[in-house]
Amino acid sequence: MLKLLLKWLLSAMALLAVTSLYSGVHVASFATAMWAALVIGLLNTLVRPILFVLTLPVTLLTLGLFFFILNAAMFYAASGLIDGFVVRSFGAAIIGSILYSLAGVIIDTALEGLRLGR
Repeated sequence: MLKLLLKWLLSAMALLAVTSLYSGVHVASFATAMWAALVIGLLNTLVRPILFVLTLPVTLLTLGLFFFILNAAMFYAASGLIDGFVVRSFGAAIIGSILYSLAGVIIDTALEGLRLGR
């Protein structure tokens, strides 16, 4: 449970880092980043697998590149749900989701070795 909370906190910080690295994404505050990280995580957990199955033929035809579009769609959808989290265009969502995903990989790798809560 502690690891999940730490991942949420670090994901919010990663979203703020994306905001500072790329002008196409804007987050109003740390609280907004926390909500946005939660919504992105929920969309990725609940909606993306369904969309992945539905778009599997296109994903296979593009050799997996369509998966970037799915990630961007979840990122862009979260910006539509959260006030204060703005993604300027779908192109900005692609770049922002790539940066956010790279940060997520770093976070997951860093948290992998931790033994929190046991």
